[in-house]
Amino acid sequence: MPARLRIIEAPEPFRFAPNLAYLAAAPNECLYRIRESRLFKALYLPDGSGAEMPALLELAAHGERSLALRLRNGAGEAEESPERLEAAEAYVRDWFDLDLDLAPFYALAEADPLLRGAVEAHYGLRLIGISDLFEAVSWGIIGQQINLAFAHTLKRRLVEAYGEFIEANGERYWLFPSAERIAELSPSALQELQMTGRKSEYLIGVARLIADGQLSKQALAQAKTAEEAERRLTAIRGIGPWTAHYVLMRCLRLPTAFPADDVGLQNAVRLLTGMDRKPTREELRQLAAAWSGWESYATFYLWRTLY
Repeated sequence: MPARLRIIEAPEPFRFAPNLAYLAAAPNECLYRIRESRLFKALYLPDGSGAEMPALLELAAHGERSLALRLRNGAGEAEESPERLEAAEAYVRDWFDLDLDLAPFYALAEADPLLRGAVEAHYGLRLIGISDLFEAVSWGIIGQQINLAFAHTLKRRLVEAYGEFIEANGERYWLFPSAERIAELSPSALQELQMTGRKSEYLIGVARLIADGQLSKQALAQAKTAEEAERRLTAIRGIGPWTAHYVLMRCLRLPTAFPADDVGLQNAVRLLTGMDRKPTREELRQLAAAWSGWESYATFYLWRTLY
């Protein structure tokens, strides 16, 4: 039985193709698949009883600006539940930041010598998010001080060792492990995946805070300023300013989040300005003054000039 089609309208500027290209560029990604310009991802959705059950999401372009969403359950059957379809659409809108009016950022970028080329090359790209706090923090911790390819390898090992999956057409679609699952582990279990001892301790420590209710996305979202949210995060062992700002960008969606210590951001600015060295933190902050209120999107587009 064909899965019911649900159309998601997206505001200008948005195009599915540059977002799909960004996702396709991730090496060894394990949490989604792309086939024939369609995006497949497993996610948990409410089942009507207060619990959550996995489903397989399929996304494709529908015209120039819209998305076509289809949903199947873990048995491969078409989803008909309005509640689950609505939850899936809400997930997609958050994932692709579709409820944000991006026109003011484009107006700013078109007048900015560093950003103009990026928005022209990737017109319609949105800041693709990570809605789950534990996944966002974990990815920030895993990626500390290693190259992106090895970070993806470690993430895959973690997901395939401790995550759940649904199967469709002979393929497994993985879900990121829950904080509760990782909270049960000892550091030695994660070290078997080639995580360092400290990263293993950091991941388990964050998992336990989330599992115990001491850390939540809702509480962070209630912080009065980005600085307050950053302070709450950096008070946690293993979360420094870079990881905090990464989480604020990708999960909390704070527009002023700005990881000034990010090597990729430094390299993008160096290449675009023709500098013979990486810019200092102070030089980056001076540049960012022109992006006030849009620092996170400026960072994301500058990252995209590299990868």
